[in-house]
Amino acid sequence: MPVRPLLVLLAALALLLPGAARAENPRLVATVGPGFTISLADASGAAVAKIEPGTYDISVRDLSDEHNFHLFGPGVDRATDVAGTGTSTWTVTFRDGRYTFVCDPHPSSMRGTFTVGNPPAAPAPSPPPAAPKRLVATVGPGNAISLASAAGHHLQGVAAGTYTITVRDRSKLHNVHLVGPGIDRRTTVAGVGTTTWKVTLRRGKLTFFSDRAPQKLRRTLTVR
Repeated sequence: MPVRPLLVLLAALALLLPGAARAENPRLVATVGPGFTISLADASGAAVAKIEPGTYDISVRDLSDEHNFHLFGPGVDRATDVAGTGTSTWTVTFRDGRYTFVCDPHPSSMRGTFTVGNPPAAPAPSPPPAAPKRLVATVGPGNAISLASAAGHHLQGVAAGTYTITVRDRSKLHNVHLVGPGIDRRTTVAGVGTTTWKVTLRRGKLTFFSDRAPQKLRRTLTVR
């Protein structure tokens, strides 16, 4: 038998052998609209929550000219046009990770997520910042000035950090003047009332006094 016909015959036989045909990619169906709906389903119609890594064919059905379907994650960033409609097919390769699909004009209300394979653990959320500690500074009535804890305990020292100081000025003759490393805050001498300062106390000496009587109405404490 001539060589060329023999090669053609062998090629035809190879196509008939089990496994010789190219395996089809798994199929997914992405749908956006009508209305405010968006979804990604497998071939059986079940919502996709987790799939294996690999190459997939996605039938994308954009049924609304007010929305679009935007899929993104590791190695993937595909989107339909917001104003357009119709059906198209994307061939995408997913790898281990977390993927998101959204409508770009409505990303908070029209969105979904799924995982592929075994993505790395999400980082632990950062702890919330500590609430500022509270102090109360008071001047008056009469010739009195103090800096106390929120519970009313007079202080000899405090730890460095961020504080909220409620300043109660009860005298038209005196004021509260707070001075320390990086701090220089005061109320007016003639004014009265209550205000709030948020300050960061650094290590060193913290002094509070009345500008009208800075030697008589004066206290000092240590910031550790």
